[in-house]
Amino acid sequence: MALMIKEKLEVLVKMDPKRMVLYPLIVFIIALIIIAGMYIKTGSPVREGIELKGGSVITLQGINVDPDQLASELGKLGIEANVEKFTGVTGGKGVRIYIPAGEDINKVQNFLKEKFPGVEPQVTFIGPTFGKMVREQGIKAIVYAFIGMAVVVFLFFRVPVPSLTVVFSAFSDMVIAVALMDIFGIELSQATIAALLMLIGYSVDSNILLTTRLLRRKEFSVEEAYYSSLRTGFTMSTTTLGALASLWIFSTAKVIDDIASVLIFGLLADFMNTWIFNAGVLRLYIKKREGKK
Repeated sequence: MALMIKEKLEVLVKMDPKRMVLYPLIVFIIALIIIAGMYIKTGSPVREGIELKGGSVITLQGINVDPDQLASELGKLGIEANVEKFTGVTGGKGVRIYIPAGEDINKVQNFLKEKFPGVEPQVTFIGPTFGKMVREQGIKAIVYAFIGMAVVVFLFFRVPVPSLTVVFSAFSDMVIAVALMDIFGIELSQATIAALLMLIGYSVDSNILLTTRLLRRKEFSVEEAYYSSLRTGFTMSTTTLGALASLWIFSTAKVIDDIASVLIFGLLADFMNTWIFNAGVLRLYIKKREGKK
């Protein structure tokens, strides 16, 4: 197993730097096309959850029901709803029903009271004004995080090409993660916005590791420095992915599933953007810089 991994990593070391730059750019463009398609279809680059677009959340305590079946039954009534199971701190089970603004909430409540007699639905309303405020704050948080990250990176390296590559890699991680959210039907919420913000920090860590190793190497060649940092990065990525996969598998809450899924999407994209795209740009940059000396 270790030998096979070593051989796969050595393939990256031997890959033509121009191809290393090209392949991730193609993936990035495809991700942009997916997001553009979602925007044309829905008016938003990613589906927004109840927290952002407003609506109602109905909680039913003490019942154990198939969420898909319940959502299907509501669909037959003409109600578009997302249903999720949850397990409380004390072990009690229940379901949450997310209903977009504009749907007949009374119709849903009457249906639930007939289907689950003795269970009183608990309704929480989220106004569109609050949802708009959450969305705007989330977008501002992402923009400010990118600006702060870009400033720190430029101050650290003080060289345009490597700095811009680090910033682009982080941006590409987020774009690809959003495109995969569109593909798998994961909605944008406060939780997934937080996950996207986490990706910025993780992406910068791995990119700075690679960029520092290659630009500030001394006795090693570019290929040796790249292979050394690649092994470290592969270990970092696989251990983190293992932890997130366990979180996703054993989680009983939709919010945790969504966070884990978005982080997994982003980390897979980050491995490509850091250890293939960024490495390819740096190898071309170093070759050109050293060729002038």
